Amino acid sequence: MSLRFITAPVLSMVCLVAPAWADFQAGLDADTHGDYATALREWRPLAEQGDVRAQASLGVLYDNGRGVPQDYAKARHWFEKAADQGLAVAQYGLGKLYSDGRGVQRDYTKARQ
Repeated sequence: MSLRFITAPVLSMVCLVAPAWADFQAGLDADTHGDYATALREWRPLAEQGDVRAQASLGVLYDNGRGVPQDYAKARHWFEKAADQGLAVAQYGLGKLYSDGRGVQRDYTKARQ
């Protein structure tokens, strides 16, 4: 296969992924500086589009009440979406909610899963 036939798809994927990474990074920078409103604004569209990192990050915002009212149900929603995609930190966050009984009935079996 010719190099030019490989280059086009690779460049297309890079161009599609780069804006999402930039938005996630902008949210991460904002979160690091305590600007949770900006982090939320950057991450929500990404999370709704299935970005696992943004989903877990929204889970953390809602779990801790950073820039949003603390809402364990919303934290669980976002942690579940990311956990279902295999993100370990989201699986931990979800397990912690079940272990502590925050927003859900305490369930040690679900906490271990």
